[in-house]
Amino acid sequence: MTLPAEFHDIAKRVNNWGRWGADDEMGTLNLITDDVVRAAAAEVRSGRRIPLALPLKEDGVQAGMIPGRVNPLHTMVQINQEIFGPGTVACSDDAVTMGLQAGTHWDALTHVSHSGKIYNGRPASSITAHGRAEFSGIDKAGPVVSRGVLLDVARAKGLDRLPGGHAVTPEDLAEAEEFGGVTVRAGDIVLVRTGQVQVYLAGDKHGYGFPSPGLSVRTPEWFHARDVAAVANDTLTFEIFPPEIENLWLPVHALDLVEMGMHQGQNWNLETLSTACAEENRHSFLLSAMPEPFVGATGTPVAPVAVL
Repeated sequence: MTLPAEFHDIAKRVNNWGRWGADDEMGTLNLITDDVVRAAAAEVRSGRRIPLALPLKEDGVQAGMIPGRVNPLHTMVQINQEIFGPGTVACSDDAVTMGLQAGTHWDALTHVSHSGKIYNGRPASSITAHGRAEFSGIDKAGPVVSRGVLLDVARAKGLDRLPGGHAVTPEDLAEAEEFGGVTVRAGDIVLVRTGQVQVYLAGDKHGYGFPSPGLSVRTPEWFHARDVAAVANDTLTFEIFPPEIENLWLPVHALDLVEMGMHQGQNWNLETLSTACAEENRHSFLLSAMPEPFVGATGTPVAPVAVL
């Protein structure tokens, strides 16, 4: 199916190609400046630390919908082995095989392409089996530390969890911004809570993935207008699934990653953070969400921490 005119119209309005130069591989993470990080550090008041990653385990969130994206397969390769001889210190080691986007993760800008292009107008053919992502691999993201803002869309609507068919709109984001008493500013990392991860935590990983609330195709313009550095949420697919426009699959991925150059995260557990923000009556914090620097990778596991 050819991408519709509506998609291309939005793409033109959010396009950041060349904004930070023809050689740029970081996209909107360029908006996290030293001044932004210094201001983010001032958000720490109570020192309360909230982990946002789901446990990495063999019975993880992946249910087979995406070929090859396997949950972690954890193997012991040494168990109390005296590798330097009898009576020496014994070692235990493990190995893991997993999809890099299997659990709580960041998508690199190379995770999707459209019309034969990736971010900054480079050819999608620059991603190869042996060379991996030649440009904008997740290792090019650098340190991801900034002010985090929780837009708790579910709580703002008085709900524990949004229904599966709910497309989160710019109006929903503005409502959550007002509810949280916070204004999204340039260089922020925005976390959008739908409550959908509760379905997985309750043991239904198929129901977690489908049907799922998620971001509407209209939201990239909202993030672009505010110069947001990155966005993550608590769903498997990030955007609403099934799609809001029939047969238009992953349009928000394409707009965020390819056109805007904005990294996005999925499978973030925002439940404890939602409670903490409600208790402290504040929805901004210092957020550390460092990507694992897999060279040429199109995504990476991440263990984010919000510090209030």
